[in-house]
Amino acid sequence: MYRLLIVEDDFGIANEMKAWVEKWDMEALIAEDFREVMAEYARFQPHIILLDITLPFYDGYYWCREIRKVSNVPIVFLSSAADNMNIIMAMNMGADDFVPKPFDRNVLMAKIQALLRRSYDFAGTVPVLEHRGAFLNMGDNTLTFGEERIPLTQNEYRILLCLMESKGSVVSREKLMERLWETEQFVDENTLTVNVNRLRKKLDAAGLEHFIQTKFGVGYLVE
Repeated sequence: MYRLLIVEDDFGIANEMKAWVEKWDMEALIAEDFREVMAEYARFQPHIILLDITLPFYDGYYWCREIRKVSNVPIVFLSSAADNMNIIMAMNMGADDFVPKPFDRNVLMAKIQALLRRSYDFAGTVPVLEHRGAFLNMGDNTLTFGEERIPLTQNEYRILLCLMESKGSVVSREKLMERLWETEQFVDENTLTVNVNRLRKKLDAAGLEHFIQTKFGVGYLVE
């Protein structure tokens, strides 16, 4: 089942769109926190996004730029500001289509289905994990934070993946070493400590201080 994220502050329109797309066997979520659209994106992992231009706090162009830092998910702008300048700006920001308001629901659904076919018939989704505004990209083993894309070694990626998958819970050193063993490299207590310390230095340099917490005698966590 495809998932659709609706970022629209007119909740009358948003609820109408949600009810309509659900009739087409799609799962839809209406964004509620317009300060944390990226967090809602990371939690829901949508296959496509409908995005208004005029939103509280940050406009749709801002969120389109932020999403494009971590994902190629199809984005359709919906706006009554359908002049050429806004359409051109939306496309330059990375949008895949622009639908002016008021819109015909059948036309909108046809555009959504066309984008889904083009995007996913021959390619799968590449998920991301989010914590404190940092996005772990599972497609290329990098971490994106702000404007920076941080390359990770295979061990660093596996450590961060394991911790972010269990966000809020302590992960034992034994479990982390098991994950690192999947690389077919010998991993002992000292090797794990060296990798965690090296990863912490990368995170600190990018502005993510204290991203990984140590629970002495137990393991590590992100919270």
